[in-house]
Amino acid sequence: MFRSMLCTLILVCLVATSASAANKLNALIIDGQNNHGAWPKTTVMMKKYLEDSGLFTVDVARSAYTWQGKDLLKKYPLAGVTTTAMDKPKSDPNFKPEFSKYNVVVSNFGYGAAPWPEETQAAFEKYVSSGGGVVIVHAANNSFGEWNEYNKMIGIGGWGGRNEKHGPYVYLDDKGEVVRDKTPGNGGHHGSQHPFQIVVRDDSHPITKGMPREWLHAKDELYDMLRGPAENMQILATAFASPDHGGTGRHEPMLMTINYGKGRVFHTPMGHADYSQECVGFIVSLRRGTEWAATGKVTQTEIPKDFPTADEVSSRKFD
Repeated sequence: MFRSMLCTLILVCLVATSASAANKLNALIIDGQNNHGAWPKTTVMMKKYLEDSGLFTVDVARSAYTWQGKDLLKKYPLAGVTTTAMDKPKSDPNFKPEFSKYNVVVSNFGYGAAPWPEETQAAFEKYVSSGGGVVIVHAANNSFGEWNEYNKMIGIGGWGGRNEKHGPYVYLDDKGEVVRDKTPGNGGHHGSQHPFQIVVRDDSHPITKGMPREWLHAKDELYDMLRGPAENMQILATAFASPDHGGTGRHEPMLMTINYGKGRVFHTPMGHADYSQECVGFIVSLRRGTEWAATGKVTQTEIPKDFPTADEVSSRKFD
């Protein structure tokens, strides 16, 4: 009898575990080439943040030819992933993730990443336009400046050859109105790293609903002078790029969403390094933004008690 009860209990646990996994969203983090050497660690961090929410299963697709982050690749290895570290970016002809298997794709690529194969670009465009979700984190908005459809997906970006031909600078004026500045010039700039205040501009959106109007983000690069098509783009939150830290003196987008066909894109220029991504505000934004990109909804409605305040940074040390 005891053996029968034990077998029944094990069967129930297996069924419950299987059902739980089946109900989770499938997320894919793509990485491998990024000028920010912390990328192997930040991929592991974002993977854990998403998994710890209880909403996601997370896989990683990595370029076979990696660039930068060589030492951290050894410290933060991923099971089943083998790569070759290169002195400069090199296109991987076999980088062909099965995007259609996933509800959402999180990009941790960066400046200087080699172009994807044309087949992969076409597959990604089809995936997003057909309803796939995308999350763009920090330097992922530096990537692929000459890929027109990618620029439409991310709304605005920097570096990578971006200039007035790619679209206007987009920021908010002192009245909170969106400015589309067509002044000629290169896209992408940041001053010195420092903690900076995030100002929620749309508190009705599922990603930002319930957040404090103002909260202090941990030390990070504050991207400014981003430019691009900015079509179907909604700015949810901004940060003031203070001239005291070498910034533009403008209110720059820090949380935004973009519609691309039937697809949803969540874009945050935050997340430069591990200490930037340890910010509780970043973690909550990432989780909420990824769920929204995947489903159009956010079920993670509770704001944690350790969320940053207007004048105090709050971070969770990543071990």
